[in-house]
Amino acid sequence: MNQSCQDMGSDLSLTSHYVNVQLSQREILRSGKNTNKDLDKELVIMGDTDRQKSLLGQSHIFKGSNGDKPRRYIMLLGNAGMGKTTLIRKLCLDWSRDCIPQFDFVFFLDGKALSLTEPTNSLQTLLLNLSSFAPVCMDPDAVYAQILAATKRVLIIFDGFGELRDYEILLQTLEKDLISSLQKDSKAQTYTVRQLYSAILQRVLLPGCTLLLSTRPRGTASQLLRRTDSLLEVCGFTPTDIEIYLSQYFTDPGLRASALDRLKNCSYLHLLCWNPGLCRLVCLVLEQCKGLEVLPRTLTGLCHQVLRLKMEKDSRSTHSQAEAQSEISVESVEKTQTQISSRSQVTRGNKNTPTKSRAQVHTRSRSQRARGSKKQENEEDDIDGEGMQSVVGEVDRTEERELLSQLSSLAWDGVKANSSILPTGRTVSAKLKAFGHRTGLFFSYHLRTRQVVSSGEREGGGREDREEMGAGEDGEKRGNKGRMDTENADASDDHILLWANPFLQSYLAGLHLSLSRTVTDRAFLQTLPFQSGQKGRRRPQREELELTQRFAVGLLFYNRTELQRLHSYTETAFRDMVAAKQALVTKHLEGLSHGDLNPAQVLEACHYVYEVSSTHGDGSRNSGSTQLVAHLAANLPEVLTFHGVPLKPSDMFPVQNILERGGTKGRQFCLDLENSGIQISGLRSLVGLNNINTFRACIADVITLWEQLEQSGEEGLLQGMVSKFKIHPLKATQVCHIEHLAKLVNIHTHKKLSDSQSDSILAEGVPAVKELHRLELALGPEKGPLVLPKLWELLPGLHNLQHLDLENSKIGDKGAEKLADALVSLGSLEILNLSQNCIGDQGVTKLATTLRALPKLHCLSLYSNVISDEGAESLADVLPHMASLTNLE
Repeated sequence: MNQSCQDMGSDLSLTSHYVNVQLSQREILRSGKNTNKDLDKELVIMGDTDRQKSLLGQSHIFKGSNGDKPRRYIMLLGNAGMGKTTLIRKLCLDWSRDCIPQFDFVFFLDGKALSLTEPTNSLQTLLLNLSSFAPVCMDPDAVYAQILAATKRVLIIFDGFGELRDYEILLQTLEKDLISSLQKDSKAQTYTVRQLYSAILQRVLLPGCTLLLSTRPRGTASQLLRRTDSLLEVCGFTPTDIEIYLSQYFTDPGLRASALDRLKNCSYLHLLCWNPGLCRLVCLVLEQCKGLEVLPRTLTGLCHQVLRLKMEKDSRSTHSQAEAQSEISVESVEKTQTQISSRSQVTRGNKNTPTKSRAQVHTRSRSQRARGSKKQENEEDDIDGEGMQSVVGEVDRTEERELLSQLSSLAWDGVKANSSILPTGRTVSAKLKAFGHRTGLFFSYHLRTRQVVSSGEREGGGREDREEMGAGEDGEKRGNKGRMDTENADASDDHILLWANPFLQSYLAGLHLSLSRTVTDRAFLQTLPFQSGQKGRRRPQREELELTQRFAVGLLFYNRTELQRLHSYTETAFRDMVAAKQALVTKHLEGLSHGDLNPAQVLEACHYVYEVSSTHGDGSRNSGSTQLVAHLAANLPEVLTFHGVPLKPSDMFPVQNILERGGTKGRQFCLDLENSGIQISGLRSLVGLNNINTFRACIADVITLWEQLEQSGEEGLLQGMVSKFKIHPLKATQVCHIEHLAKLVNIHTHKKLSDSQSDSILAEGVPAVKELHRLELALGPEKGPLVLPKLWELLPGLHNLQHLDLENSKIGDKGAEKLADALVSLGSLEILNLSQNCIGDQGVTKLATTLRALPKLHCLSLYSNVISDEGAESLADVLPHMASLTNLE
């Protein structure tokens, strides 16, 4: 397993190129046991400060927190390119080095094995035959017995599942007869891979084992959430991680320094490197491009450049192989000619005949032309050779464009099917497969890695055993088993063909939509985002489709000279087709009612417009793209909210680009970045713009940003950040919200940041606290009581609070007494909601004495408590003194 797990592709290995990324512990908003919401809507979005506190190292994946029981059902979340599979391979490698001692057995089960549909498997063959990375088993019966005897020391990893729905299907209840059969004889080779996967996931088989499931966080996950005891998300690269990755990728110090310097000067590419998969593509471009070349400035440009480099490399390699083959042929011809010449000499000696044979003359002339003999050649031969090379080059380019067209069509089919596996219903020619493999766009997955060695074969070794245990080429094959076999991809039905990179698959699919003649204008229009009737759609758009739409739009406005190699149309036909589709995109995007877009769609719109607004290599801009940028900047709502939308580092640049463009036209914005998870660096970039009037964001992150600005001496920027920040109205839906508010109120009360030596900027307190007029506690009876002590401490600092809603927070009599003490300071309070709080006579009696001292209170709600006659009487006694009270429930 140690050797098998090392390979990261492109001559990279885990030992030399792995960057130890962190994991974030995620939580679920438990809105009900049978919720059918999408997982990304169920996940609590943490602020950057809290996220840093929740980070886990890989050694803590299986450990319970605070002495809890070890985690047994773990979900590993991460979008495309975030490195879930790489992390899993690293875990397997660590286990092989005894770094995860709690497991005696680790099995890696790939979702692609679901392609095997015949009922010829058992649990034993599944684990010992189909599991990737596992070594050859010399005594399968004994090993299987050990597995069954100690299931708690078994780790089973599921990977290669495109979306949550795949797991949800496997978690559908199995038939009783099948369960009985599996439990009775799991060694019987009568089950499908799907049945065995389901049985493991549903704890029918190996009930005590630990399960680690990787997936993307999109789609419903009601079944999974009921079983999962730990949710972990792969964090992206930090700026430090990016530098480490570049230092490992570029071993030469000079190249490394140059690459890092160029990357830092290209802000958007640097932000894209947060995604490890995209970071590798960026490194490829930095490695291959000359120092004077302009780096791509959009995701479309990056993927276009990568594809171009792959095609150029393939073209050079193909020509080099052809030339080498030609040299070999020439040498063979020369050898033959020499032999013929020798025989001719003998003949001439015997017959005294001076005439050369026709064969000798013919072969010599071919040899001289092929090798470029030092003897003078005829000019006609040179002209003919150059003409032939030109014709051959043109034929190669035509063939390349045709192959690219076929690849693009296949990519779009895969995106529509939400699959990285090439469609089995379409015939893929051997030439296309070879081209896809050579360029690294395809890879072949070997479903059956080996046969389990039976007792009869153990002494001499089975055929597969001998092949994989061999040295040289066979040893190399063993290192890649269960992964790739590009040369023999068509040797049997045990191979499936897949796209090697999700970004390049989506890019090629976008290429098909934008530049293919087979896609009519009407069909193209239907693939664009923000179609009518999609508002409030239940299912989110898949990641690959979003990327494909972005690429399709970006390519239409890309530098046409760069696109010449990607199509075979005449210049006029190409210009007309692009112009027509550009007009469709422009009309579609300009026709949007931006006020009706939800926050996620607003973010999508910023990305699309940024992709089309990229500068070309010569620094020019397409007039149509400039028009789209200006239109979006002029029509975005003044109150721009991204509330509840997870914002990645690479999301910041397009949003900032649009906001800055709006600023040049005199537009001002109010930003809502609450519950977006925006990194503090991104928060600074956005809210530091001059045309941002006010902003909302995670309180803890804002405080951290203030502290950073104070430490760096940026008083002017700090002053603006303090004055722009708003928290009214505040609805606490997480425990941390009250904890953060308590910290902010403390700063307001003491008029300085923690450990601060200067209090000039906060001499008048924190404006956001002064302007907080409404506070609602919405944590429910389970989590509400956890924050009550903090709440009683901070309430006296909210002098201008007008509306306090504590409904269904399980305050009780003791809490009511604490609240009564805090209410003394809230002279501006007008509305107080204490419904459903288990308050009895003791609590309401204490409250009554304080309520009469609130001169502006006009609405009081106490329904669904446990107040008897005694409590009601104490309340009735103070009512005559509450002149402003008009509504009592």
